Amino acid sequence: MCREYYSRGVMEKLFKKSIKQIPLTRAEARRLVAADENELFRYANQLRRHFKGDAVHLCSIINAKSGACSENCQFCAQSSHHKTQILSYPLVEGKTIRQAYRVAADNGASCFGVVTSGKRVSGADVDAICATSLSLRQSGARVSASLGELDERSLQLLKKSGVKRYHHNLETSRRFFKNICTTHSFDDRVATVKRVKKAGLEICCGGLFGLGETMADRLDLAFTLRALDVDSVPLNFLNPVPGTPLARAPRLSPREILRIIALFRFILPAKDISVCGGREVNLRDMQSWIFYAGASGMMVGGYLTTPGRSVAQDLQMIQDAGLYPLKERV
Repeated sequence: MCREYYSRGVMEKLFKKSIKQIPLTRAEARRLVAADENELFRYANQLRRHFKGDAVHLCSIINAKSGACSENCQFCAQSSHHKTQILSYPLVEGKTIRQAYRVAADNGASCFGVVTSGKRVSGADVDAICATSLSLRQSGARVSASLGELDERSLQLLKKSGVKRYHHNLETSRRFFKNICTTHSFDDRVATVKRVKKAGLEICCGGLFGLGETMADRLDLAFTLRALDVDSVPLNFLNPVPGTPLARAPRLSPREILRIIALFRFILPAKDISVCGGREVNLRDMQSWIFYAGASGMMVGGYLTTPGRSVAQDLQMIQDAGLYPLKERV
C-alpha cells in the first residue's frame, strides 16, 4: 500500500509539472518509464483533455512518388537497397493529388499530406507540387508536404503556394540512428527540421518504434523533439515488410506502445501527438486506447505502401470513445 501511495504521489507531482508546461527532467522521465501503467495512462489522458479537449486531429496522405529511394533505411519498403514487392512510379499528376485531397476532406481529415520517396525531390517536382497546392488553396484547402531534405528556397516556394506544414521524421535517437540508416545522418535530418522552421512552416516530426531501440532511445527522441520545438509529433510503430532487413523484427506489444504514447504526452504535453503507421497490426483490439494513453490524433485512409482499415471503422471508434473529429478545413 505504501509503495502504491508513493507511486501515485510521484505521478501527481509529474502531472502537475506537465500541465503547467514545466519541462520534465530526464530523471523524472525515467520515473515515468517505471510507473504503474494504469496511473500513467490516467494522467496522460487528463493531459490530453486539458490541452486538446475531446477533438481528434485526423490526417491523411497520398504516396505521390513511390519507390526507387537512394537511402538505405532498414525499415523502408521504398528503398532501392531492398527487394520488396511495391509499386514504383514518378510524381503523380496534379489531378490525382486533388482527387486524393477530396477523399481526405470527405473523410473528415484536417491535414492532407503530399508525400514523396527519395532523399529529396527535384526542382521540377517541387514546382509541380506548388502548382497543385495553389489550386487547392484557391478552394480553401490546407496542405502539408513531405518531400525530403529540401533547401530554403524550395521550402519558401512551398510556403508561398499555400503549404502550411512540412513533415520530416527524426525516426529514433541520435545514438541509435546509425543502426537504421548510413546513407545520411541524424544531423542531416535535424538540419532539415531547422530549415523548415526558418522558412516559417510548421514542422511535423516524430519517429518510428520497434526498430530494436531501447527505452532510453525513445526518451532521447522525445527530448530532442522538445528541444526543436516541433509542432506535431507522429508516432509510428514498425509493420515489418518482407524484403527489408527488419522483416523479422519482433513486434511491440500493445501495452508497450501505449506506454510510449503516454511518455511522449508527458514530455511534450501541449503538442499534437498522432498515432500513424502500424496502428492496426500492432495495437489490434486496443486501438481505441491510444486516446486514453494521451494521443490526440491519428492517420486515416491508409499509409504509403500498406493499407489501413476503413475510415468508417475509425470514425465509429472515435465516436464510441466519446470523442469527435476536429472540425477544421483540410
